Amino acid sequence: MFVPSIDLVDASQASLYSSLSFFGSVILKNGQVDQIKSLINQTGSTLYWAYAKSVDEAVQLWDVGVLKVIFDLDVYQQAQQELAGMVSEDRIAVTTTSPVAVQGVSTVIVTTSDIDAVKKFAADNAGLLAHGGEKTFVVELENVSIDTIAKLGADHVDVLVPASLLTTATDDASKLNIAEAFLATAKTDRPDGLYTTMVVDEFNKALGLVYSSKQSVAESIRLGQGVYQSRGRGLWHKGLTSGATQTLKHIDYDCDGDALRFVVEQHGAGFCHLNTRTCFGADSGITALEKTLKERKNNAPEGSYTARLFADAKLLRAKIMEEAEELCDATDKEEVAWEAADLIYFALTKCVSAGVSLADIEKNLNKKARKVTRRAGNAKPKWEEKTSAAPTSAAAPAATPAVNNGRIEMMKFDLGSISKQKRDELLLRPIIDSSEIIKRVTPIMQEVKKGGDAAVMSFTRQFDRVDLEQQTITAPFDPAQMELDPVTKAAIDQAYDNIYKFHDAQLDKETLVVETMPGVVCSRFSRPIERVGLYVPGGTAVLPSTTLMLGIPAKVAGCRDIVIATPPRSDGSVVPEVLYVAHKVGASHVVKAGGAQAVAAMAYGTETVPKVDKIFGPGNQYVTAAKMVAQNDTSCLVAIDMPAGPSEVLVIADMTSNPAYVAADLLSQAEHGADSQVVLLAVDLTEEHLKKIEDEVHDQAIALPRCDIIRKSIPHSFTLSMKTLEEAMEFSNDYAPEHLILHLEDAPGAVSKVENAGSVFVGQYSPESFGDYASGTNHTLPTYGYSRMYSGVNTNGFVKHITSQECTAEGMDRLADTVMRLAEIEGLDAHRNAVAVRVKDLRK
Repeated sequence: MFVPSIDLVDASQASLYSSLSFFGSVILKNGQVDQIKSLINQTGSTLYWAYAKSVDEAVQLWDVGVLKVIFDLDVYQQAQQELAGMVSEDRIAVTTTSPVAVQGVSTVIVTTSDIDAVKKFAADNAGLLAHGGEKTFVVELENVSIDTIAKLGADHVDVLVPASLLTTATDDASKLNIAEAFLATAKTDRPDGLYTTMVVDEFNKALGLVYSSKQSVAESIRLGQGVYQSRGRGLWHKGLTSGATQTLKHIDYDCDGDALRFVVEQHGAGFCHLNTRTCFGADSGITALEKTLKERKNNAPEGSYTARLFADAKLLRAKIMEEAEELCDATDKEEVAWEAADLIYFALTKCVSAGVSLADIEKNLNKKARKVTRRAGNAKPKWEEKTSAAPTSAAAPAATPAVNNGRIEMMKFDLGSISKQKRDELLLRPIIDSSEIIKRVTPIMQEVKKGGDAAVMSFTRQFDRVDLEQQTITAPFDPAQMELDPVTKAAIDQAYDNIYKFHDAQLDKETLVVETMPGVVCSRFSRPIERVGLYVPGGTAVLPSTTLMLGIPAKVAGCRDIVIATPPRSDGSVVPEVLYVAHKVGASHVVKAGGAQAVAAMAYGTETVPKVDKIFGPGNQYVTAAKMVAQNDTSCLVAIDMPAGPSEVLVIADMTSNPAYVAADLLSQAEHGADSQVVLLAVDLTEEHLKKIEDEVHDQAIALPRCDIIRKSIPHSFTLSMKTLEEAMEFSNDYAPEHLILHLEDAPGAVSKVENAGSVFVGQYSPESFGDYASGTNHTLPTYGYSRMYSGVNTNGFVKHITSQECTAEGMDRLADTVMRLAEIEGLDAHRNAVAVRVKDLRK
């Protein structure tokens, strides 16, 4: 295919602006942003490509309606990470002087005379883009001919053709005719050489099927009208005699190049000779409504309500406001559809009254879709929902809540003085009646499965008291919604780097290959799970760290779609720290929902939430139950990372421990929630040393903002004293904690004694907080004793391992008798036969 380019400083090329705007990919060179914006407004095309020297200039170009921005290779490489979360790869191209494989772009433009190198490069790097379409390769040559365009097109290489070499004239041998350049890579298998052509309107609705020739296409481009090739009458200027002419908007052809598409604005009665708008019958829907409104405006029958609306601007305004309010108040599906139809009728009446067409509206939608800079989107003050307090005269005086000033302390036990039964009881977590919770969760799951987005938003309204207009945000995310102060951003970036480094090291990058016997080779290789759902709790804390811990291994593993679900804030927005991390890890969707409804949305999929293959993430008992329900639903086909319970920590401390450090580590988990589990194993501590720890627990707790939560979690936590480290390690292994912290004289030496734990924190300078945020290990860990059989979240959880085996003739001969005998024993004759037929041939 040819890719025309226009040099905006060359005034002689201005005569081709209109003709070249009919094509999908037109490169603008040497243009300022304002100049390009003016050209877009002039031609109405939002398919231009343009060059940028920086990310800031690129954003300006995207915002004025440019489809694709072209960077020099070195500029792109410096800005690659910043661009990755800003726009999708189909909006980016790079230009270079030699073929270089580049990630994150849709097009590579190479300026070279080495055509063979470009063809090989295109063949080696061909592939589909993440959001559809294919990678394209463009070569810029000194000398271009129609034959060059055709031959390179056959090798999937496009050719950049300057407008200075193009013409709409058919008799200028010094230049290439635009129609011939366009058709150089088109295909036809018709003996008469005509091209099958689908004619559609601005909304891509088919009007009819016709045929085109080089001559008709050239005339269409020259005149800017619909001109086709009649098989019986020759060149056919549509509407020349009937008046049903067509204004040409766009020309292209399909992915195989064997069908042309003309996008036109249809005038008159319609496209068909039967005076219908399409050759497939009468028009319908919104285009039919527009036509009726235009007719009513020009020639309304007596008593027409539409004519009254055109004549009375105040009435029309009032009806638009009325219908908008009724749409906002509508609840069920049928009512929403009914009220939306009413509003569209009155809104389109306003448009027709002002001379605005549906095509004008669509043009503005296309321009808005090109923008990458987003406004906050807040309503104007007069439309914001206002809430007011009840009159104070009618309100009863609020009771002052009682303040709990009691001492914050844990229960105390001594291993030497308690029974075995009591020891076993201390190993237990609070019993949760999962059957009762599952009874509550299952209807929610089923409702979301049936009702999709509407059901999810209804539950969000019910449980979170947030009324959302849009529950799913898709990448690229609005930079304004993830704006952070520099200190916070730097902290997240540092944590990201450490966590990425550790999780990248976990990835199996090499295929395991083992020759189990001569001629029999077995291998194992990993592949990413394609679609993963990450649940990030909201609750009583902001948790960007959980987004890091789940998102980074998904990114490292190469998961194609990363969907994050997190409860919205009271204003319906997502915590900016969470959204920023979602951007960094390459999430495709962020779902503003929590609880069982969020799990169900990811497990079953909705209109806006992709169905995922595996769900990760911690949560309360309802989230855990929902994950279990989803995993057990065979119609769902979804896996989960692990069962989960309340957060927990077990600290082992001896006389070398720092009481302040021990207390701080205990409180770091106690603040998570009222059901958090906190255990201290005191190894041969004196009463004085233990008292210092207890005092520190109280003194530090009352100074913390989440003291009210700690007051609920610490009283059901306990200290267990014992004489030896061996006793402590035995109890810890039986307890199987989520977090194990070792405040010991020889903490590294104790690690070898650990059998069961989610993650271990070794020594006084290894607080659990490091693992929670930024050391590099993952903080999504098995709780409730599940560390006996589950690992914490890691990169391997986001991949699956596939095995393969390859046997030579020698291997078949050596192993055949073994396999046939085992198949005989099990009575599986077909299994034996699959080997026997091969052996028979080998041993002839």
